Amino acid sequence: MNTYLVGGAVRDALMGLPVQDRDWVVVGGTPQELLDQGYFPVGRDFPVFLHPLTKEEYALARTERNTAPGYHGFAVHAAPDVTLEEDLARRDLTINSIAVCADTTGSRGQFDLNRCELVDPYGGQGDIAAKVLRHVTPAFREDPVRILRVARFAARFTDFTVAPETIALMQQMVLEGTVDHLVAERVWQEVSRGLMEAQPSRMFAVLRDCGALARLLPELDRLWGVPQSAEHHPEVDTGVHVMLVLDMAARLQASLPVRFACLTHDLGKGTTPADVLPRHIGHEERSVRLLKDLCQRLRVPVDCKELANVVAREHGNIHRSASLNAAATVRLLERCDGFRKPERLSDVLLACECDARGRLGFQDAPYPQAARLALALRNALSVATDSIAARAISAGARGPKIGEWIHKARVQAVETGNASGSP
Repeated sequence: MNTYLVGGAVRDALMGLPVQDRDWVVVGGTPQELLDQGYFPVGRDFPVFLHPLTKEEYALARTERNTAPGYHGFAVHAAPDVTLEEDLARRDLTINSIAVCADTTGSRGQFDLNRCELVDPYGGQGDIAAKVLRHVTPAFREDPVRILRVARFAARFTDFTVAPETIALMQQMVLEGTVDHLVAERVWQEVSRGLMEAQPSRMFAVLRDCGALARLLPELDRLWGVPQSAEHHPEVDTGVHVMLVLDMAARLQASLPVRFACLTHDLGKGTTPADVLPRHIGHEERSVRLLKDLCQRLRVPVDCKELANVVAREHGNIHRSASLNAAATVRLLERCDGFRKPERLSDVLLACECDARGRLGFQDAPYPQAARLALALRNALSVATDSIAARAISAGARGPKIGEWIHKARVQAVETGNASGSP
């Protein structure tokens, strides 16, 4: 029985990157042998075990064969006769198909590249040097998730290109309908991880190149070829603008909910009627409707869905908020649910800042709207709502009338803040 360190740990070490997670493959072993050594079984579809001390994953060498459409249609063969080369052949990319024998690693998987022997039957080291993402074998086509993984790696390794033959294979998979069998959870898992990479726009560029974006996110794919609004560079393609916004969010190290909001805030422009182009009148309402369908289809988490909804609906009003009086400002904060969830407003404002700066020539422009609205919320929140409500009740107010008293007090607080020379 021989054990090898495989996959991302070896790849990242070769690229001079920090090694995060370590995966191991066991060749020539059986489940009982690992159980006898104290390993814990965790795999349902194939034999995967956790090391009794490090809790790192150890998988028996295996082969996979597609038996039916979709991610779950696989026959797995894990046995002592499966070779390391056969196990590496089932992996997605050559850069992830390199192994190091455990005998040359430390107790925590450390290894010296100058002293250990790499097992690299598919040319992964050469593709790392050439900065190429290339599929290992034609078996790549059996798992549609690999299309998303290639796109995600393109967003992570921003100076890598996808091999032409890999793009061609992905295009063929799309034409054959392979991506239509992807389950929602896997799509969201890969898309959300790609959104958090260094240059997330590259993920969507790869998905567009192979045709998968139109099948997985048609609402987004429709934005290419649509001019931006008249006041914001109508000569710029809306799809290009959204990618600039998304990369701005990455530059500002925004959270996943903010990045998802940046991705989806302009979906309605892809369905703008021809008679209102390029003004995109009503695109906010259309964006909200499309966003709802997309979130239901991909089962997007609540925090991402709710933030994206606010940004899609209100980003135009937030951009124009410098011209709002105190009463309109408070109404905007109410629509953003700022008084019930004040901590979320900063995320809303960051997404809007990314939208404003995601335009050619505006990448380093200030966004004073964020500071102005944040201060307005602080001033409005300074109102002692309990005492206002008590006064309202003593004056005979009931139900919604009490809310009106609180609203007026908040408007007055914002007005006072504006008068004092606040932004």
